[in-house]
Amino acid sequence: MSRLNSIVTRTTLIVIFVVVFSSCSRGAAPDVLTTTTILEDVTRNIAGDRLTVQSLLPVGVDPHSYQPVPQDAAMVSESKVFVVHGAEYEVFMQALLDNAGGKENVIEASTGLRLLSDEQGTDPHLWLDPNNVIAYSDNIREGLSQFDPDGAEVYETNASIYIDQLAELDSWINGQVAQIEPERRVLVTNHEALGYFADRYGFRIVGAVIPSFSSDSAPSAQQMAELIEQIKIQQVPAIFLDASDNPDLAQQIAAETGVKVVTDLHLESLTEGGPAATYMDLMKDNVTKIVQALQ
Repeated sequence: MSRLNSIVTRTTLIVIFVVVFSSCSRGAAPDVLTTTTILEDVTRNIAGDRLTVQSLLPVGVDPHSYQPVPQDAAMVSESKVFVVHGAEYEVFMQALLDNAGGKENVIEASTGLRLLSDEQGTDPHLWLDPNNVIAYSDNIREGLSQFDPDGAEVYETNASIYIDQLAELDSWINGQVAQIEPERRVLVTNHEALGYFADRYGFRIVGAVIPSFSSDSAPSAQQMAELIEQIKIQQVPAIFLDASDNPDLAQQIAAETGVKVVTDLHLESLTEGGPAATYMDLMKDNVTKIVQALQ
C-alpha cells in the first residue's frame, strides 16, 4: 500500500505541476488580445507602450487547423479588448468568438473592406495587400481610442507613422514585382491565399493545390489532374507553400510538371525571430522569395 500511495502522490504532484506550469506559461491576461500573430504586430504598432498586446494563437500555427485549448477561453474573457480579423477567418474558434460576443470591446480589423469570394466562400487573406492593413490600422486605432479615450492622441500618432510605413512597403513591393516579366507573373499556391496580393500587384492566379481558402481541405483526383494540365499549358515556374503546409501534394505535382516548390513562405503567421518576426518582415520575405522564383 505504501508503494501505491507513493505512486499516487507522485502522479498527483506531476498533474499539479503541469497545470500550474501551463497556467504560468500563459502569463497574465493582456490588455489587448488578438486572434493571430499578424494582428498582434499590427495592434502593437498602434498601441505602443500604452497597452499590452498578445496573440491567442502561438507563432507558426496555421489558423485553419488550430484547435482551441481550455486556456483560450480564459484569455478571451480576461482580456479588456479583443481584436479579431473577421471576413470569416476565425471559423477555427467560432465557439470562443460566440462567447466573446457580449464583450464590450471587440474590434474587427477587416471592417469596411471589399472581400473576394467565389463558390468556395470568402477569401479572408486581406493582409497580403498592405493597403488593407492600412484599413486594419484605422479600425484598430478607432477601437482602442473608444476603449481608452485618454490615449487617443497616442494611438492617432502611432497609427499615422505605421500607415506611412505601410505605404512605403506597398511602393517597395511594386518595385520588386516590376523585375518579373509580365508573362511570368503567375501564381499557384497550396491553398487559395494570394488573391488580394495578386489583384494589387498584377499577378494571375492559375490555381491552388487545395482549391479552397482553407488549408484544412483536400483536392479530388480530378482537381489535381486539372491543375497539372494548367501548370503545363501556362508554363508555371513555381508552386508556393506556407511553411506550415504539408508539401506532399505539391511535390507530386512538381514530379509531373518539373516546377520548383517554394515551401517557406509565411502567409498565416509570424515567426519567432527572422525571417518574419513582424508583418513588414513577413511581406518583404515573401515578396523576395516570389520574385526570385519567378524571374
